[in-house]
Order: sequence, then C-alpha cells, then structure tokens
Amino acid sequence: MEKKLVEVCFTPDDYDYFKGRFDIVVVIDVLRATSAICSAIDNGVSSVIPVPTVEEAKSYQDNGYLAGAERQGQIVDGFDFGNSPYSYMNPKLKGKDIVLSTTNGTRAINIAKDAPTVVIGSLINLESLVKWLLKENKNVLCLCSGWKGNFNLEDTICAGAIAHDLLATGKYSSDDDSSVAAKYLYLSSRHNYFGFLKSSSHRRRLKKLKLNKDIKYCLTPNQVNVIPILQNDKIVKLDN
Repeated sequence: MEKKLVEVCFTPDDYDYFKGRFDIVVVIDVLRATSAICSAIDNGVSSVIPVPTVEEAKSYQDNGYLAGAERQGQIVDGFDFGNSPYSYMNPKLKGKDIVLSTTNGTRAINIAKDAPTVVIGSLINLESLVKWLLKENKNVLCLCSGWKGNFNLEDTICAGAIAHDLLATGKYSSDDDSSVAAKYLYLSSRHNYFGFLKSSSHRRRLKKLKLNKDIKYCLTPNQVNVIPILQNDKIVKLDN
C-alpha cells in the first residue's frame, strides 16, 4: 500500500510551496488562536468565524455578532475578547456564533481555506486530532501560523508531534527537511514543553503581558477531544 504524505510548513508565507498537494491542512497557532478555538468549540460555541483583519471583525460586530480581536498579544480596543482560551469558557457563549481575528492564526486559516479540508490543531487537542487523521488516511500538511510570517518554536513543535505520531505508524512518509526538523524539535521538548519554550519569543512576549495562565493551558496536551473544522467559512465541531 502506498504511504500517505505528512509535511510541515513553518509559516503561512511558505504555503505556496505546499499548496495543492494535500487533502487535509492542519492549521496550528498554539499560543494562542487555535488553542482558543479548540476551547471555544469544546465549550459549545456554535461556530467561530475567522477573519484576517480587525476591520472585518468590526463589521461583524456592528451587525450584532460577538467579536474577538487580538494584535501583539493584546485585546484590540472595543472588542468583546481577544484570543485567550479562558475567554471562551464562559457558559453564556454556548450556541453562539463568534467572530475572531488574530495576529497570526486567522491569517493562516484564511490562506489555507481553499484546501479540500482545513482543521484546527493545537497541543490541547493533539491526541484526538492524530487519531482522526489516521482514520482519514489522507495526505496531511501541518501549517504553522508562526509570528508575522516568521518561524516560531511552539507551532513547529506541535506540528512535529503530529508528524512524528503519523510517521510512527509506518503508514506515512515525509520528504522535506522542515518535517524532519519539526519532528526532532518535538522529540527534544516533549517531556517539558513549558521549560523548553521558556526562552521562545512568543512565550516571553506573553509573559510580559502577564499571560502565564494562558501559556500553561496552551502547553498542556490533550485537554479537549474536539476537532474544529472549517466549513463554509465557519469553524464548527467535527462530528467524528
């Protein structure tokens, strides 16, 4: 049986190189957008509508939607929330449609939206996601959101975890050095993500904003079982 392909794309700016070759794109923004989206969907939010710009989020808000917007790690003035996972654990949000725009994550989702299937990945839904990907048995691209087009550690480690687990089954292969690098970063960090990422740029950025609680949550694997999927420009819970 021919093996399926799993590869890692370090940033959305590199996506064109991989575009069109993968059945499933997993968008990853560990700190914090995809972790927040997983948290929202797990909490019973009906859908998250990802938009790339603050202006689009504001237009939805002006039409009565609850809207979150984050830039530079902080809530944009005038919005209901940013991208803290804890913002979406409010029981009052169950059944609601929420609009979200973030510095990196929603940009990556928008760039990948024409792929056959786009799902949301993070450390907090890692195990469930890998099980689903194995069941689907299709070519997988892990798209790291990075930071403003640049490489970052936490997204690459999460992508490496996915690649490692798929490759370990013997049913997948990978060709690109980006995937090899991601896998070895994961293997180097898997016993202590929090410590390994202590000096990473975005963890330091968030720590300055006193967001250590968010960091700890986002770096703690397998807290939710949901797989958020992009359907008709809305992220909803996959019924699997």
